[in-house]
Amino acid sequence: MTIPRYLRIIPVAAMILASLLFISPAVGADGPVLTEDGLYTESWFLTSFLDLGEDLEEAKAAGKRFVIMWELKGCPYCKETHFVNFQDPEIRAFVQEKFVVLQLNLQGSRAVVDFDGEEIEERRLARKYGIRFSPTFLFFPERTDGLAEMPAKKRAVAQMPGYFQPPHFLAMFHYVHDQAYQTEPFRSYLRRQSRPE
Repeated sequence: MTIPRYLRIIPVAAMILASLLFISPAVGADGPVLTEDGLYTESWFLTSFLDLGEDLEEAKAAGKRFVIMWELKGCPYCKETHFVNFQDPEIRAFVQEKFVVLQLNLQGSRAVVDFDGEEIEERRLARKYGIRFSPTFLFFPERTDGLAEMPAKKRAVAQMPGYFQPPHFLAMFHYVHDQAYQTEPFRSYLRRQSRPE
C-alpha cells in the first residue's frame, strides 16, 4: 500500500511545528536567559550576596567599575537591551571587560545591603535611589569612600534611565570608564564624540 504524497508531508510539518514551539529566544549559550522571576539575564552578570559595598570593592579589585541594571518583568526595553545591545559584540566585550553588572528587580523583594548598611528590599531600594524607568543603569564611583554618608540619590556618578540605542548605550559606558562625568555632562560628551575629526 502506498501512502498518498500529501499525507507524507504531515509528519514532517508536525515535527517542524513542534520544534518551533519549543524554541525559546533565550536558548543561546552566550545569549540572554529568561529567569524564573521573569527578567532576562546574562551569564556574565554578577552573582552576588547583594551587599553593594562588597560588590563595588570586588569590582575595584578586578580593575572594573560597578553598575546596577534595574529591570522589570515584562519590560520591552529591558528585553531590547539584552537582545540588541548586549548581543552587539563590541558592546558586550567592552562592558564585560570594564564593568561588573549587578541586575536588580524594580519590584523585587530580595534583601539588599545598601552602601550605608541598611538592609532593604529591592523595590524599596529602587525608590530610595529614585529609579522610575526600566531599564535604568546606575554607575557608581570607583571607591566606597564617603558613599555611606551621601544621600542615596547623589551616590551614582552617572545614570542611564530608559532604553538607549546601541551607539549611545556604548558611549555611556565609555563616558563612565573615561571618567568624563567629572568634567562634562553626558550630552556634551556625546556631541564631542560624534564630531568628525
